[in-house]
Amino acid sequence: MKFKIENETIGLTVTIPDHVKLIINIELDQENLRFIMPYNQKQHLQSIESNDELHLTVWCRKTTKILGFIILAGVENTNLSLEFRRIVIQSKGRGFGRQCLQLIKEYCFKNIKFHRLWLDVFEDNLRALNLYKSEGFQVEGYLRDVIKQGNSYRTLTLLSILENEYNEKNE
Repeated sequence: MKFKIENETIGLTVTIPDHVKLIINIELDQENLRFIMPYNQKQHLQSIESNDELHLTVWCRKTTKILGFIILAGVENTNLSLEFRRIVIQSKGRGFGRQCLQLIKEYCFKNIKFHRLWLDVFEDNLRALNLYKSEGFQVEGYLRDVIKQGNSYRTLTLLSILENEYNEKNE
């Protein structure tokens, strides 16, 4: 299999429509639903077809099984600011998320030469927040009570890493 981005353990390919149903099943896993707002099939297909988004499938190189997916947005952004819109990994606690994050940072800053990589995450997703901070992302602020779920509201934490911060950690 030819990967767009890879390391020894995982590989990322551009998602094809045939994989959307499996990706939706991964998204709908109860553990994942707590921290994402799932896309439907139409939304995934629109993301795959968009020139401004990059929808990637995460594969285990050893087993050639799909582990999850990533969506990047703003690929055509003239300000060179890339949004790490979504990452969903099926097998938690095995380091795949960290490896994906490292590959995306390398892709952003080395391959496509962007200046900024940013994301938002629910403030109660402590596992993800700790991962992003440990990988050099800085908290920029909060969008308080911005997402309505049922009868309550949730706050998003905004984080980013700049090209020079990435280069300082990876020289």
